[in-house]
Order: sequence, then structure tokens, then C-alpha cells
Amino acid sequence: MERLIEFATNHALLAAGFVAILLLLIWTELKRRISGLQELPPALAIPWINDEDAVIIDISPAADFNKGHIVNARNLPASRLAKPDVEIEKLKDKKLLVVCRTGQTAMGAAASLQKMGAEQVAVLKGGMAAWRSDQFPVTSKK
Repeated sequence: MERLIEFATNHALLAAGFVAILLLLIWTELKRRISGLQELPPALAIPWINDEDAVIIDISPAADFNKGHIVNARNLPASRLAKPDVEIEKLKDKKLLVVCRTGQTAMGAAASLQKMGAEQVAVLKGGMAAWRSDQFPVTSKK
């Protein structure tokens, strides 16, 4: 313990940076848990996707979406979720799985859907990167 204190005093900037990053990680995790959003790993997302009332919303850029996406996914830019239109309003009563490239930006999009009144919203944990890594099927637009 004494060596840790000595290190922190000798390298104050490095120690402060570590503490700042640690606090940021804790804050992010608490915020995620408080939001009530479900994060589903690919294997657990399959039953959600197979529900006939489910809609997959892929917020990836169109170029990424066209390279490969989950079958039957709809490509909707995240900007459309900030100010919902008629099409998006119709989706709020469905089970919504929000997908992006890595799962990071999908959290904000899912939160927007919750704010508009959607009750069953989940995020694909790890996004399309995890989906592909787990070797689940992908379709593309040609």
C-alpha cells in the first residue's frame, strides 16, 4: 500500500488520469443500469428477434447497413429517432431491438425511443460486430 501511495505522489498526473477514467466508467455503468435498457448479447437476442411483434432498428450508416445487416432489419438514422415521425410513432408499441456497429450509439437511440413512449426496447450488446463474431446470419443489399 505504501508503494501505491508513493507511486501516486510521484506520478500525480498519471494517478489523476486513472481516477478520472475509473470514475467515468463507474458513472457510465450506473447511467446504463438506471436507464432500464436491456442489453441483449446476440444469442439472447434471437428469441426477441423471432417474436412476430419485434422490429429490428439498425441505426448504422446506410453504407454499413448495405454491407451487411440482420435479416428484416430496418435502417433508420439515429437522427430520425430524435424527432420521431409517423413511421416511428407506429413502432413504439412493438418490441424494438436497436442495433449499431458496436452497440455504443444504439444506447442513445434506444433511450430516445423510450422517451417517445416505447416500453419494450433492447440494444444488441456489441452491435453488428458481436453478431458477426458469433457467426449469426447477415444479409446485404446489392
